[in-house]
Amino acid sequence: RLETRLSRRRLAVLAVFSCYSLVNAFQWIQYSILSNVFAGFYGVTFPQIDWLSMVYMVAYVPLILPATWLLDARGLRLTALLGAGLNALGAWLKCGSLAPQRYPLTLTAQAVCAVAQVFILGLPSRIASVWFGPTEVSTACAVAVLGNQLGTAIGFLLPPVLVPNTPNDIDLMAHNIGIMFYGTAIVSTLLFFLTGVVFEEKPKYPPSHSQAVLQIKPPEDYSYKQSIINLFKNIPFILLLISYGIMTGAFYSVSTLLNQMIVTHYEGEEVNAGRIGLTLVVAGMVGSIICGLWLDYTKTYKQTTLIVYILSFIGLVVFTFTLDLGYLTVVFVTGGVLGFFMTGYLPLGFEFAVEITYPESEGTSSGLLNASAQIFGIVFTLVQGKLTTDYSPRAGNIFLCAWIFVGIILTALIKSDLRRHNVNSGIMNLDVKAVPVDSPVEPESTTLKIQSAL
Repeated sequence: RLETRLSRRRLAVLAVFSCYSLVNAFQWIQYSILSNVFAGFYGVTFPQIDWLSMVYMVAYVPLILPATWLLDARGLRLTALLGAGLNALGAWLKCGSLAPQRYPLTLTAQAVCAVAQVFILGLPSRIASVWFGPTEVSTACAVAVLGNQLGTAIGFLLPPVLVPNTPNDIDLMAHNIGIMFYGTAIVSTLLFFLTGVVFEEKPKYPPSHSQAVLQIKPPEDYSYKQSIINLFKNIPFILLLISYGIMTGAFYSVSTLLNQMIVTHYEGEEVNAGRIGLTLVVAGMVGSIICGLWLDYTKTYKQTTLIVYILSFIGLVVFTFTLDLGYLTVVFVTGGVLGFFMTGYLPLGFEFAVEITYPESEGTSSGLLNASAQIFGIVFTLVQGKLTTDYSPRAGNIFLCAWIFVGIILTALIKSDLRRHNVNSGIMNLDVKAVPVDSPVEPESTTLKIQSAL
C-alpha cells in the first residue's frame, strides 16, 4: 500500500487561493453595487454598467474548455498563477481608468478579471482532492468556495462606504474610486506573489489512496479529449450537470433581480434590498461550511444533495408567496433561508461530481458544472426579468420554482456511485473508467485494480 501523508502546506494553499478568489469576486460586484455612481462618472447608461458584471458570465462559457485543458496539461500551479496574475493585471488596468470618458478601458480591465475568473472557479475541488485527506476534502472544497462568496459579501458592503455618491464633485469621486481601485490592485499583487511562493503542483506524499492511485498512472496514459468524452458518456454526471446548472442559475437570477423585486413591493427601499442581498450571501457562506462538514462526516452525497435541493425549492416557494406581504423582516428571513440552502448546494455539487466521475479530472468536472450554471444563469435572468417587468415578481419566481422542481426529479435519478470514496475505503477491483478507455490495466501488484471502461 502506497504511503499517504498530509502536508502542512495544504492550509496555506487553501488560504491563499480563497483570498485571491475573494478579490476576484469583489471586483465582479464593485461596479453593479455602485451603478449610479459609475454611470455618472463615466457618462454611460445603466445597461453599459450592467455589462461590467455580465462580462464575467459571457467570458466563462467559451473559455472554460481551454482553461480546464490547461489545468490538466500544465497543472495546478500554472493555473493558479494565471488566475492570480490576471486578477492583479485587471486591477491595475482599472487604475488607469480613473477619469471620465474612460469606460472602454475599465470594461477592458473587467474583461481581464473575467478571464482570471475562468482559472479560479474550477479549482476548489482540484485543490481539495490533491492536497486534503478523505475526512477533510469536502470541508476544504467548501472553504475554497466560501472565499468567492465572502468576496461578494464584501463587495456589497465596502464600495458604498469607500465611494459615496458626489455628483457635484467629480474630482472627489475620482479620488474615492482611486482609493478602491489602488487598494484592490495592491492586495491582488501581494496575493499573486504569495501564490508563487505557496503553491506547488502537489504535496510530496499523496493525501489519500484515491490520489495515490492516480499518481502511479503514467502521464502518457492521459487524454483530455477522452476525458471529456468519458464525462459526457457518464449518465449520472449529465443529470448532475443539468440539475446543478438549474439550481445555481436560479440563484444567479434571484441575486441579479433582487433589487428589482424588492423595490416593486417596497418603494424606496434600495438600501434594504442591498442588505437582503448581503443576507443571502452570508447565510449561503454558513450553509456551504455546514454542508461541507456534513459530507466529510457522513459521505451521504446523493441524500444530502437531494434534501438540500428540496429545501431550496420550499424556500423559494415561501419567498415567492411572502414577498408582497408588506413586512421587510419576513423578506430578510425568507431570503436568508433561501441563500442558506441554494448557496450551500455549491460545494455539494462539486464534490458529488468528483465522486461519480473519479478518476477523471476534478477541474474538468467542476469547469463543466460552472459553465452549465453560467448558461442557465443568463437564460433564467433574461426570462425572469421579462416576466417580472411585464407581469410581477411572483410570475418570475414561479418560473424558477418550476425549473427547480425539474431539478429535484433529475437529482433523484442520479445513481450514487461513490468511486473516490470506495478507493479511499480500500474496496478492491473497483470498476472505474480509466483515461483513456483503451489504456492498459494496472498490474495486479498495486493496491487497487483499475479496470478500463464501464
